[in-house]
Amino acid sequence: MAKDLYEIGELPPIGEVPAKMHAQVVRPDRFGEPGAAIQDEVIDVPELGPRDALVAVMAAGVNFNNVWAARGIPVDVTKGQARWDEPTDFHIVGSDASGIVYAVGAEVTNVAVGDRVVVHAGQWNHDDPWVMAGKDPGLAASFRVWGYDSCWGSFAQFTKVQAHQCLPKADHLTWEEAAAPTLTGSTAYRMLHGWPPHTVEPGDVVLVWGGSGGLGSLAIQLVAHAGGRAVAVVSSQEKGEFCKSLGAAGYINRKDFSHWGVPPAWDSPEWKDWFAGAKAFGKAIWDVLGEKTSPRIVFEHPGQETIPTSVFVADRGGMIVICAGTSGYDTMVDVRYLWFMQKRYQGSHLFNDEQAAAFNQLVIDGAVQTTLGSVYPYEQTGHVHQLMGDGSLPEGNVAVLVGAPTEGLKDTT
Repeated sequence: MAKDLYEIGELPPIGEVPAKMHAQVVRPDRFGEPGAAIQDEVIDVPELGPRDALVAVMAAGVNFNNVWAARGIPVDVTKGQARWDEPTDFHIVGSDASGIVYAVGAEVTNVAVGDRVVVHAGQWNHDDPWVMAGKDPGLAASFRVWGYDSCWGSFAQFTKVQAHQCLPKADHLTWEEAAAPTLTGSTAYRMLHGWPPHTVEPGDVVLVWGGSGGLGSLAIQLVAHAGGRAVAVVSSQEKGEFCKSLGAAGYINRKDFSHWGVPPAWDSPEWKDWFAGAKAFGKAIWDVLGEKTSPRIVFEHPGQETIPTSVFVADRGGMIVICAGTSGYDTMVDVRYLWFMQKRYQGSHLFNDEQAAAFNQLVIDGAVQTTLGSVYPYEQTGHVHQLMGDGSLPEGNVAVLVGAPTEGLKDTT
């Protein structure tokens, strides 16, 4: 007889969907630090639409979106869910998953029950005029991030996704290795390949902030795969050597500099001290490369603390491409360097199907390592996101086991 609820680590027979599921849930009345805001609850398994798929989550990837969702900052994610006819009283965190397809909608043809998949995070309305015209769905008005802008995230026993989000899982990866890199890797792919003419080419210098993290470690590999030269910015020698092992040309320790943040007014005496720090950082890039070559692309995501320096050190005609603001959103751009040197300051958000599939193929082919840094059990979901919010996670991507077995998982408390 079918059970209404399975415990974490248990799996129903493939194709058998229970009525209830465990999920790591955020609710508006407990927004705050992730360790307390993200809590396990038992809720109904979502119903599918005609183009949806239900995936039994084996492992879920940890990313900063979940920290923002837990805090309710910069937005209350539950309010936006009404736009997609989803619940507004709770939110399931998580925008990365590996798992097994358990059910599909009546119009789904690209996946079938029993398929082993990874899930990318890009969603949009199928009837959006922009999408129907064949334009980039990543720029559509209906574009949203599954598990952040939408309700049914990956930190649950089952997740509802649009079927086009499902991509084949690489056979050589474990569930946890497959779960973590899709969002960050595909985001990095769009940043480096999605904004012509500033697509990374052989010989290009690319400055990669946070080189040892989940996003940066994949960006370094994508740069190296394209024949470029990545210079990583890190916070320790150990993290720098890790970046070199991934293909970075070298690294800079940001702790050797103190000019970070919004600089003083350009006509003040204090500005000269900031300017000296920025010039020294630019020279450090040259020292790594052994030549006076500046970055054609600056791969940005810290934001407030680093953008003034990024704009300064980018090469003439180069691009600063940014996908986040983990250090803050109030960035200062000295437009003298932007207009006079004809630099480009480009926002980049997630990816489309083609970009996600291209990154996933690199993983399947073994051209990109998944750089899994650590794995946690389901019960520590709030704890691991607290570590991320505090900046205390180790290098690489991080995954949490949901349906996958936990035998041999070392204690991570």
